Amino acid sequence: MTQDLAPHVPDQASHRSDEDVRPDWWRSAVIYQVYVRSFADSDGDGVGDLAGVRAKLPYLEQLGVDALWLTPFYASPQADGGYDVADYRAVDPLFGDLSDADALVREAHARGLRVIVDIVPNHTSDRHAWFAEALASEPGSPARARYHFRPGKGKDGELPPNDWESVFGGPAWTRTRNQDGTPGEWYLHLFAPEQPDLNWENPEVREEFESVLRFWLDLGVDGFRIDVAHGMVKAEGLPDIGHTEQVKMIGAQVLPFFDQDGVHEIHRSWRTLLDSYPGERIGVAEAWAPTPARLSMYVRPDELHQAFNFHFLGCEWEARTMRSVIDESLASAGSVGAPTTWVLSNHDVVRHVTRYGGGEQGLRRARAAALLMLALPGSTYVYQGEELGLPEVVDLPDEVRQDPSFFRDNGQDGFRDGCRVPLPWSGDQAPYGFGPGGSWLPQPDSWRDLSVESQTGDPRSTLELYRSALRLRRELPGLGDGPMEWLQAPEGVLAFSRPGFVCTVNTSDAEAELPVPGRPVLSSEPVSFTGGSVRLPADSCVWWAL
Repeated sequence: MTQDLAPHVPDQASHRSDEDVRPDWWRSAVIYQVYVRSFADSDGDGVGDLAGVRAKLPYLEQLGVDALWLTPFYASPQADGGYDVADYRAVDPLFGDLSDADALVREAHARGLRVIVDIVPNHTSDRHAWFAEALASEPGSPARARYHFRPGKGKDGELPPNDWESVFGGPAWTRTRNQDGTPGEWYLHLFAPEQPDLNWENPEVREEFESVLRFWLDLGVDGFRIDVAHGMVKAEGLPDIGHTEQVKMIGAQVLPFFDQDGVHEIHRSWRTLLDSYPGERIGVAEAWAPTPARLSMYVRPDELHQAFNFHFLGCEWEARTMRSVIDESLASAGSVGAPTTWVLSNHDVVRHVTRYGGGEQGLRRARAAALLMLALPGSTYVYQGEELGLPEVVDLPDEVRQDPSFFRDNGQDGFRDGCRVPLPWSGDQAPYGFGPGGSWLPQPDSWRDLSVESQTGDPRSTLELYRSALRLRRELPGLGDGPMEWLQAPEGVLAFSRPGFVCTVNTSDAEAELPVPGRPVLSSEPVSFTGGSVRLPADSCVWWAL
């Protein structure tokens, strides 16, 4: 049941004064992703919750970020970590209640932090009231028209309606049973069977989500991260693709179920809604598109404010490749007047310490990449724990895994649990201050040296590197959104200037020497000087003030 606040939902003025709102704050913002299940647990059940996030707001304020993005905390059976929503206006008891959400938004605003929440419009949970009604209704009914129900192919309808495959593996269709127990129609689910796809051609669906957005905007949230923003609209007639292993095609070509042009009408209507509220509320697209040009369509002036830059996230640690991706990213976003976003990790990919080679080498590269990311023009996203230098947990026992794609074939790799292990805050043994109980996924013994407590005050730690970088990003006027210019540099080195600032990155495995470009203000590794030259260690980054 949808929850209500007592005695009332607060108005906008109770959260934030107009004087606190920086124009176009989102163009330069550093936004911290909170995977709620794994951030901090307040009640000892081993699962993070909203009260736990609220208790750690001083940490995020001290870290120096501008906003936090909360993964779904709505009422859900948790078949896919909350991305299967049963009630979009209620907080799941696992995470608290609506008063916890309200208190979190209020305190975050009091600390100068904005709050962005996930919205999941491509699909609901199979426990959503709409889907329960659809299953209880006859084929062709208005209740079924909110989803994609179709008769099957074959003599007795025993085959799926088309050849679409689930992102999580297997067919994207599940067959229902009629009230008398006989086989019935099939329904579409591009993800888990517990996540039936909504039919966005149905006006009821559009009206409902406008109402949901207003509900959270009225509570005071500062915007939405839109899950599967490239989904929702399907090609007319739901045509076959004609190929298997379709998950490998996502982000490489337009598919009949992803990146259809019709999604942009939805995003334009949402932008109009966001602009009707004070305080510059924003929409952020999680969109996979085959080219930077198609991705830029999501952030045209009348659509969303930002889109995640997955091309940068997937870039290898090599100077030429990185420069090419950076140039493409800046050009495509700039072509529509949008800021570029930069992200290294999130809750769906292997942590970048491990992607960059793991061990000492992976950590060196991750530290250098963080400084590079924070020096580039635009907005950046920090995934919880990357500021601690956390690696991927690659040895989780099968029996503790909860990623739904782990249990299916030919979908995503099924190992997303490794980047979702709860954070280490303090102490010498698990759960390292995560909460008064255990943790829903086991934490490695080695994390005792990576906790917030153990790294705080250590000038060599990754945490203090992030704190220093975020402080300087605010203090140095040339950082954030704005111009940049590439500078000449040796092979394997990236060098670029911003107003009053220079960044140098050595991606090679050997020391590199170049003229001193300015006054060093921050480095990921110790550097040495000889006369007017500086020697950059392998896999390092240095910031210079002019």
